[in-house]
Amino acid sequence: MTSSADRPVAVVLGTRPELVKLATLIRLLGPAAWIVHTGQHYDDALSGAFLDELRLPEPEYLSGVGGRPRAVQVAAALAALDERFAADPPSAVVVQGDTNAALSGALAANARSIPLIHVEAGLRSHDRAMPEEHNRVLIDRLADVLCAATPENRALLLAEGVGDERIEVTGNTVVEAVHDNLPPRWERARLLGTLGLEEDSYVLATVHRPENTDDTAALTAMLGELAAISRTLRVVLPLHPRSRARIEAAGLQSHLDGMTVIEPTAYGTFLALARHAALLVSDSGGVQEETTVLGRPLVVVRRSTERPEAFVDFADLVAPGPGIRAAAHRRLAEGPEGLRRLAALPSPYGDGTASRRIAELIDPAIARDTAHAVARGQLAAA
Repeated sequence: MTSSADRPVAVVLGTRPELVKLATLIRLLGPAAWIVHTGQHYDDALSGAFLDELRLPEPEYLSGVGGRPRAVQVAAALAALDERFAADPPSAVVVQGDTNAALSGALAANARSIPLIHVEAGLRSHDRAMPEEHNRVLIDRLADVLCAATPENRALLLAEGVGDERIEVTGNTVVEAVHDNLPPRWERARLLGTLGLEEDSYVLATVHRPENTDDTAALTAMLGELAAISRTLRVVLPLHPRSRARIEAAGLQSHLDGMTVIEPTAYGTFLALARHAALLVSDSGGVQEETTVLGRPLVVVRRSTERPEAFVDFADLVAPGPGIRAAAHRRLAEGPEGLRRLAALPSPYGDGTASRRIAELIDPAIARDTAHAVARGQLAAA
């Protein structure tokens, strides 16, 4: 499936999770997709193996964005995108989620009157201290097509006054991302074997959000709880480079001693580890969704969440501190029966056809924009 428009569809992104969630849509767009990577989280893993794993072409990278303060990132990416869109206007712009890259793409599209499609619209944490909350609200105000993952997301948008005709409930592209990238069972068994792990007999943890890594008290509490869990059940921790730097700066390396600390993994490897973990402990937004597809329990270490659907059955929300261990013990006490129960539940994020639904919305959005442009021209001529 490709867009019928003469001009390409710009897919603006800047982080690994965006690449993961947009990969199927990009493949459906085929040659019509113009991938622009702002470099918000650029690292060498995005060139080569990671893109090969997702079967994506090399994006066009912007320079001077990554590693800078939020306002500077948005401004630099917006300036670079505006220059490109002025020289070669795309037929539409697609952004996903709530990153600085997504906001930059949305602002650039709006400035050039280019149709904007927002994938994963309508998420709300109602936490104004979260930068992503401001980004996602602004993008939703600018978008021409808002692809809400769930009916609850649609209801939130309607309550904010967004027109019903702009909203489509598509499901979340994370469902097909998990299905497409989860290795076959034999490969998962091999991966577990290389780490000496047995199915359902370890905890998989991640920590990377600034609210946990940049607050020494929160980081100390989270690592301390994971260390305590590791005394009775093995804890596997793929350690984000930024988190490692914060741990070293705070002098907390000893908290890692009892854990199996590994380098950040390929996406498929992470899914394999998650699929067979007895429990996950994480502050990631994406992991909240992925566990519902994999049927695994999760303890989310954050002060708020924009994904309440996961907390009906799959997840518990706790602050850094003793609540982590308490929630972990409750989930682990459910044992094999609890794992079987979750595995039998459908994900609240859809049936794995979100990317196709979103792709089918792009051409009508372009057609509507063209019709409006013609009408405006006729009025001006009159």
